[in-house]
Amino acid sequence: MSKICEITGKKVITGNNVSHSKARTRRRFYPNLQTKKFYIPEEDKYITLKVSAAGIRKIDKNGITACMKEAKEKGYMK
Repeated sequence: MSKICEITGKKVITGNNVSHSKARTRRRFYPNLQTKKFYIPEEDKYITLKVSAAGIRKIDKNGITACMKEAKEKGYMK
């Protein structure tokens, strides 16, 4: 399963672990993803999305329908 938020498009990025001696080794930064069910009143059904914490806040602010429409336009959702 991919680690990509279906609302914001956040995904894994890479960077470095930096030790005290400044030696650098590669590492990955993962988004804070949660699997969550949302109710869509227009369609009278629930959907399950994998969303980041920022995506959940965005849905709370703008509503699930508006967020899904925007995510589909940007290509984050099918």
